[in-house]
Amino acid sequence: MSRNHDPQPQPTVLAGVPFVNRTMEHAMILYYSPGACSLADHIALHEAGLQFDRVKVDLKAKRTEDGRDFTGINPKGYVPALDLGGGAILTENIAILSWAADRDPSLAPEGRDGRYRLLEMLAFISTEVHKSFKPLFTPGSSEDEKQAAKDTIGKRLGFIAERMDGDYLFGDRFTVADAYLLVMLTWANKMDIAVPDPLPAFFDRMKQRPAVQLAFKHEGLG
Repeated sequence: MSRNHDPQPQPTVLAGVPFVNRTMEHAMILYYSPGACSLADHIALHEAGLQFDRVKVDLKAKRTEDGRDFTGINPKGYVPALDLGGGAILTENIAILSWAADRDPSLAPEGRDGRYRLLEMLAFISTEVHKSFKPLFTPGSSEDEKQAAKDTIGKRLGFIAERMDGDYLFGDRFTVADAYLLVMLTWANKMDIAVPDPLPAFFDRMKQRPAVQLAFKHEGLG
């Protein structure tokens, strides 16, 4: 992790979101696993210019790198989880990425409907692309199940590719949705899934962004 932290109190759950009571303010903390979907949030927080600490999570053991039970921080047991520093733990990519865009409106599409178009894209990436990778990460999946997953992912990426008109998902303006798509393309490349044009060029362009390079460096990724 980027800094040492004292053990944190156990959260309670309020309206579906874990909260903890603290006696003092502290920096935001992103709980992540290297190369996992939390990489999108890592990138977005850097793009927003926010200060935050990072704590790595062993998702199999459900332990943080400083030895805490991760389910005591996020009862869901998976990343991302963002400790906002005021007692709230925010989870789920759509929520954290939207929160980052609210902190820096330049990370969302312009226009009256920009916020909703962003949510629309984040939801599509989350439910139709991200979720489709599950058989590829699940031990015991058959070869037929894996191939079907790859075919589905290729089709979903094709849907996105056909609608791109510019350097990024929303033209020439980078948004937090681009960070999420980058992670999906990183996984696709590792799984030998064919990525349709213009997404390979988009991938290369994204890898040149300073915030992306910094997040990859922090997570020990090539």
